[in-house]
Amino acid sequence: MFDRITPTNKAIILANVGVFILQLMGTGLTLFALWPLQSGLFRPWQLLTYGFMHGSWLHIFFNMFAVFMFGSEVERLFGAKRYLIYYLTCVVGAALMHMIVVSVAGLPPAPVVGASGAVFGLLLAFGMAFPRRELIIFPIPVPIQAWLAVTLYGAMELFLGVTRTASGIAHFAHLGGMATGFVMIRYWQAQRKRPRR
Repeated sequence: MFDRITPTNKAIILANVGVFILQLMGTGLTLFALWPLQSGLFRPWQLLTYGFMHGSWLHIFFNMFAVFMFGSEVERLFGAKRYLIYYLTCVVGAALMHMIVVSVAGLPPAPVVGASGAVFGLLLAFGMAFPRRELIIFPIPVPIQAWLAVTLYGAMELFLGVTRTASGIAHFAHLGGMATGFVMIRYWQAQRKRPRR
């Protein structure tokens, strides 16, 4: 099964797992999590490094399962180089969205870790490329089309973020990953349509 994963996607999964093992070994990665500006602990590299850290076995399992499920399809669609750019830019876009919301809403400063922003970017790319593909997405027990799954997940994240229903989850980071992915895909599509001189 692992041999069906595209090379860049495999490298992303292995990098996430490797960093998680370093976390378990207690190698002092605190300054690599994403801290809000007002905490005084923010460093520029955190915009990227937080996306390779995870808070628990369950956290990394679900994120890497999603990368496994959708990432290789997106890599085949985009090509290796563009896929890596897309993935990492979604990580950064998710971080920036989270930091903006925390700052504007005056939320308490807390560190954020996880690849979820990139995962939501991958989900969006998959849904835009294969809108009619049927998926079984937790917690819905029946197959639904990819475009609907993306729409429902986005709406749920917005609702949970605005109402602060599920605390401890960076819902606006998830939305930031989706929004960043959408802008990138539309930009690339516009580039392809632009006449060459």
